[in-house]
Amino acid sequence: MNQSTEAASAAAGERVEFDSLHGLGAGGGDVNLDMILDVPVTLAMEVGRTRISIRNLLQLNQGSVVELDRAAGEPLDVFVNGTLVAHGEVVVINEKFGIRLTDVISPAERVRKLR
Repeated sequence: MNQSTEAASAAAGERVEFDSLHGLGAGGGDVNLDMILDVPVTLAMEVGRTRISIRNLLQLNQGSVVELDRAAGEPLDVFVNGTLVAHGEVVVINEKFGIRLTDVISPAERVRKLR
C-alpha cells in the first residue's frame, strides 16, 4: 500500500497497516540505543505546587512564604520532559543539593497513566 492509499484509507476510517521496523519493538531482537544516548532531556524536581491569584502573586516579595500542596517530608517528584519517572528525597553533598531516588516508576506504569 503506498502513502496516498494509506492516507485515503485512514481518512475513510479503514484499518491501515504499516511496514514493521526491522529490529525494533518487542520480540524484534536486540535494540541498539546508541543513536539516542546523547539526546538531551529536561530533568525537573518538583517540591510541590499551589494556585494563587495574580493579585497575590504581585504582592510577593523577599521573605514571602508560599504554601505548597505537600507536607514536609513527602518525597519530591522527578520529571523527565514533563513525565513523572520517579520520587526522591533531597540530600546535601559537599554543600550542593541533590536528590536520592526512592521510587522509580516502571515504564508500564508510566504508559498506564497516559490513558
